[in-house]
Amino acid sequence: MSDLAAEPLKLIALDTDDLSVISAHLQDAVLKRGDIAYLPAEKRFALALRRFDWEGAAQGQKRRRLSALHFERVTAARSTKIAAGDAVLSLLAVTFTGSDDPAGQVTLHFSDGAAIRLDVECIEAQMKDLGPIWEAVATPAHPDAG
Repeated sequence: MSDLAAEPLKLIALDTDDLSVISAHLQDAVLKRGDIAYLPAEKRFALALRRFDWEGAAQGQKRRRLSALHFERVTAARSTKIAAGDAVLSLLAVTFTGSDDPAGQVTLHFSDGAAIRLDVECIEAQMKDLGPIWEAVATPAHPDAG
């Protein structure tokens, strides 16, 4: 049986459907504030994440891998409740809210109410696995909210 989950992912998002696929693959990815970069002169926002490999989990394997996510055509970036220092951020979802088609806001939603909102001219994002796979300590869990 081949280990398809071990194949590195390279995904591009140009619309909300594409972005939802990237969001699903990055659910429960972890990072620190130092893994985030906004380059206003280049209109680029980038982050390095350690994503949980949900495809591998479906085959009974608990692992993480280093991935990068970047957005182009970013005109502004704002954050809420992003702690200074080495606090670990857990990414829950990436969403898009349109404002003046095709422009809008991409929001990266983190646990504990933290968020980063990007004003974008349009959706133009890429997620790419960068390197090694390693064994995860645990499988992320989401207790029912109700």
